[in-house]
Amino acid sequence: MTTDPGSHPHPLDPALAAAEAAGWAVVRLDLDGVRTKARLMDACAEAFRLPEWFGRNWDALADCLRDLSWLPQPGGAGAGRLVVVTGWRELGEARPGDWDVLREVLAEASAYWGAVEDGPALEVVVAAARA
Repeated sequence: MTTDPGSHPHPLDPALAAAEAAGWAVVRLDLDGVRTKARLMDACAEAFRLPEWFGRNWDALADCLRDLSWLPQPGGAGAGRLVVVTGWRELGEARPGDWDVLREVLAEASAYWGAVEDGPALEVVVAAARA
């Protein structure tokens, strides 16, 4: 069966729902309208449900992404954590340096969790920007 992506609020919703049904903990980092580093840090704090002590800077974000104890734990064998970044075009245009650093921090967090023996993976997907 083929589903028309236009019939869903966001084309990724069916895939994310399937990941959640398979036991993956899904984090949706929607950056639509984010044009400043301060708003980016707020968006990260909200999406990841970061603790109150989150310092809203790059080092604090990197530290928090190595301790994901506040995220729902993935369930099921082979399940992990999936971070989906959407709506990033404005940030990429307004603050290309911050966009690059965010991608680096997410990649490093993914590599960190990939090296944790018997730990759940952290996979990051950056959704293509619409023209």
